[in-house]
Amino acid sequence: MRLKSLSFRLLIAEGTALTVFFALVAVILEQGFRDSAEKALEERLQVQIYSLLSSAEINHAGELKMPEHLPEPRFINPGSGLYGFIQQKKNQLIWRSPSAIGLDVITPPPLNVGDSYFSFDKHGRYVLHYEVFWQNISGSEREYTFTVAEDAQFVRNQVEQLQETLRAWLLFIGIVLVTIQFTLLRWSLKPLRSIATDLEAIEKGNKTHLDGEYPLELKGLVGNLNAFISMERAHLERYRNNLADLAHSLKTPLAILRGCVECFTANTETVKEQISRMDEIVEYQLHRAAAKGEQKTIKTVDLPEISNKIIASLNKVYLEKGIAITTVMPESLPIYCEEGDMYEIVGNLLDNACKWCRQNVKITISLNIRNNRRNFSVLIQIEDDGPGIPPGKFNEILKRGVRADENIHGHGIGMSVVYELVNLLGGKLEGGKSQALGGMKWGVYLP
Repeated sequence: MRLKSLSFRLLIAEGTALTVFFALVAVILEQGFRDSAEKALEERLQVQIYSLLSSAEINHAGELKMPEHLPEPRFINPGSGLYGFIQQKKNQLIWRSPSAIGLDVITPPPLNVGDSYFSFDKHGRYVLHYEVFWQNISGSEREYTFTVAEDAQFVRNQVEQLQETLRAWLLFIGIVLVTIQFTLLRWSLKPLRSIATDLEAIEKGNKTHLDGEYPLELKGLVGNLNAFISMERAHLERYRNNLADLAHSLKTPLAILRGCVECFTANTETVKEQISRMDEIVEYQLHRAAAKGEQKTIKTVDLPEISNKIIASLNKVYLEKGIAITTVMPESLPIYCEEGDMYEIVGNLLDNACKWCRQNVKITISLNIRNNRRNFSVLIQIEDDGPGIPPGKFNEILKRGVRADENIHGHGIGMSVVYELVNLLGGKLEGGKSQALGGMKWGVYLP
């Protein structure tokens, strides 16, 4: 597992937390057990003091005497680990158990009668002192300090035994918990691995978007990723379409230049005009390709002026056909629109009309038109006397690459460009049969 893996980091973090937790638990339990063992030892030493008290006797001289045989055999055996001392005031030793032979006398602290004191001395022994007041039959009174000591080995053995058992169980529990945590991590991070797998499938083209069942917490991430993927695909499609639009937009100027080749000197101005027009088209399409989305237009263009320029160019292209183009429009009509967009819309519609007409084409520009309960500021109508479009193909020709007649030369993107631009401008494109000329009629409604 790599160091940069999220699972590895979480596992290390949880493992560290468990280690610290178990270490603290072990320390607390060991200290608690040690305190409990020491308390139990103190109680046992108190019992031993009571045993010595029951065995002690005061003779007629007022002296305290201990029997040779004591209830606890460990007081008799040297090195048994249990030691007893009896002292009077001013630390005067009265008696020591046979087991304490050779040991230094343990000096008790100042105590009141009936008080006891439990401690751990520098020799590694637990010591209990108990102060008593003794009066014999003759009325003689004496004050004694009974001291019982035991080696710490007993408590140490118990604590060490607990440590071994506790560490073994904590290690076992830790391994089990780490295994469970690892399993839970794998299960919890499975949705992220699913997203990674689906992204690889999208990269290979096997999927179009993230469509798996993901947890609620990842819905926002999945939605943003899908939006990003869709946006990138839309940008790619836009670049492709703009390249196709560029090629299509250059057709008409190239056709005009082709018609001017035979008599270049007589058509110098026309050639210059079309070259400038081609340069504008290239700049316009590059600008559209770089655009991130819909842009608001702030410049005005004169719609009749653009229409007349296009008509003049088409008259040269279709010179041999002898087309009569009728115009019904005001002398000047500035509208808010990109000049390139308007050249695309009017140019494609007029070019199609000239291509399909028999001899007559008509363009009408009207103001303040209402259509389907919506007000429009401009209506551009272009009609011809050609065969028109079959009823079943009207919606089809608005798609890229589809032509009304596959036998006619073209790329099938002119009408799709018009449709896209009209929608981008917030307008409406309608098609139908021309009542005046009998052919096709296109209506472009602009807000």
